[in-house]
Amino acid sequence: MKKITGIKGLLFDYGGTLDTNGRHWAAVFFEQYQQHGIAIEKSDFYNAYVYAERKMATQPIIKSSFNFKDVLFAKINAQFEYLKMETLVDSVGLQIVNACDTIVLDCLKRIQPLLASLSIQYKMVMVSNFYGNLAHVLNDYDMTHYFQTVIESSLVGVRKPNPEIYTLGVAALGLPADACVVIGDSYTKDMEPGKVNGCKTIWLNGDGWEEKPLISTEAADFMITDILQLKKLL
Repeated sequence: MKKITGIKGLLFDYGGTLDTNGRHWAAVFFEQYQQHGIAIEKSDFYNAYVYAERKMATQPIIKSSFNFKDVLFAKINAQFEYLKMETLVDSVGLQIVNACDTIVLDCLKRIQPLLASLSIQYKMVMVSNFYGNLAHVLNDYDMTHYFQTVIESSLVGVRKPNPEIYTLGVAALGLPADACVVIGDSYTKDMEPGKVNGCKTIWLNGDGWEEKPLISTEAADFMITDILQLKKLL
């Protein structure tokens, strides 16, 4: 891979990028449903997943003191509510939560040396659609010190794919946009708004869950399939 030059700032997505190494959370959950013996059509699961995400985005379910395992449990509760499987929350649901939590811990342990190295070379911010508790989650994982600040959708009042959330990220870095790189797993929520802001873009193209096939990938300047490949680009 060719090194990217002239870069001084990095804007990282969180969910699906740092915590799962490019795997969309819908794909992670669906795999765990299968592994824990829940026979369900992919479309039915996705309807439950979307229901849960919308419920958590519109209702005060997530508290600022929640760690990520608390968030996972809230997600399972809402998914099982939609699927009318509430009686399984404390058994199969909890098993799925524990498995997902292990996935996150393994991913973060693997990438922390990379973040430590990059944070010495670059100014870094996080730009994320989240529930109002991301600062607590990052502190719980001992990751806060890598980032200048966190731009979180529920706190700033704008959500991806609105480009304004990345405008706030660039402003927080205090750098020209063309000296910044957006790094994320979603083409439509990270690459496109990053490019609108004039940033370079690195697409972590892993196990996604796009509803429609992409017509063009021009908004992604670079593509990787593993977050550790950043070492070869930066």
